[in-house]
Amino acid sequence: MMKNIIQSVKGTREFYPYDMALRNWLYELIRHVSLLFGYQEYDGPFIESLELYAAKTGEELVKEQSFVFPDRGGNLVALRPELTPSLARMVAQKQRQLNYPLRWWSFGPFWRYEKPQKGRTREFFQWNIDLIGVNTPEADAELVAISAEFFKKVGLGPNDVKIMVNDRRLMELEISALGIPPEEKGRVLNLIDRKDKMRPEEWDTYVLEEGFDPEHLGGIKRILADKDLFKKSSELERFFSTIENLGVRDYVQYDARIVRGLDYYTGIVFEARDTAETGRAILGGGHYDNLVEDVGGEALPGVGFAMGDVVLPIILRELGKTPDFDVNPSKVMVTIFDESTSTYSHKISTDLRNASIKTILYPEAAKLGKQFKYADRTGIRFVIVAGPDEMETQIIQVKDLKTGEQRSLNMTQTIEWITAELADEIRA
Repeated sequence: MMKNIIQSVKGTREFYPYDMALRNWLYELIRHVSLLFGYQEYDGPFIESLELYAAKTGEELVKEQSFVFPDRGGNLVALRPELTPSLARMVAQKQRQLNYPLRWWSFGPFWRYEKPQKGRTREFFQWNIDLIGVNTPEADAELVAISAEFFKKVGLGPNDVKIMVNDRRLMELEISALGIPPEEKGRVLNLIDRKDKMRPEEWDTYVLEEGFDPEHLGGIKRILADKDLFKKSSELERFFSTIENLGVRDYVQYDARIVRGLDYYTGIVFEARDTAETGRAILGGGHYDNLVEDVGGEALPGVGFAMGDVVLPIILRELGKTPDFDVNPSKVMVTIFDESTSTYSHKISTDLRNASIKTILYPEAAKLGKQFKYADRTGIRFVIVAGPDEMETQIIQVKDLKTGEQRSLNMTQTIEWITAELADEIRA
């Protein structure tokens, strides 16, 4: 009878070797693209005071989605649900010592208390990247271009993913033109942000229940359906011109439904989604003007985006675009013939590692058939056998499991043969 296995905490994640290889692959591509555009890596605390998030991120994030608990002093702290508030505080702390514009990026763990489902977990890793100190549509376009370049690197083309762009300032003007009072504009933007999460008729009812009349509802729907609305905004026209010059226009389109739910966005906002019918969000971000000021610094504009690591791998798998990772870093295994030769096998493995060849040593003396079977199942290519005769002559047996070839070689010859066959694959 199987014992009851203690289950992992709901919404957390486990990274078996293949999953870890996928996460590392994404990190390396994120790092490559970030550095390609000249961004510096940084990070912030994993725990922050609740006050920091309450300052500007929005009531829903603070009250419903954050893991909040009191420390021993009774102060409320939270596992970080996002990084932008920490970034703003870090900039504010050293605002006059930094050289602007800042180009910073990070990749690390985050937590949100949400209902776990496909594409959404309570624990996730996230790419954050920001350009701070510039207040132009060209700066906003650079961040969108970075996201498009990343999609190219992971093998997603314009037919697989689209980056949809809007400007909250334009939306606020259009909302005001409907006769909606200025103090209600924020509520309207939040209603628009919820639209894709509800069925059309449910959303219509929801808007009316929130106190808006049928005329307002009709006006909002007309705004959202206008694909040429961006032409009213000189900022967006400059943005799209820059996107064209940066060579990623085919990834980008205007969409008035994109407003982003976080309260600190003040200008151009964007969201990348796959082009399947479900239209799952992959990343999102936008322009902010007041965040640094809101945490105690001086007013400083910025633009950035965040991308979690949960949805993208699902999309890549569905499209057959995930790499075939070889999760075993070693291609060489040294066997242990018997107890009398174990010291010699240890020495061989050490000599190979000293030559920068990644090598595993079978952990105990066992039948050679068992050891060879283990090597074959785990993707080992070269197996080295060193019994009493080999220890005496210092000539070892090296077998290539890929070709079946076997050679009797000294240590120098062994290193030369394996290095030549595997080249960069086995180098440290």
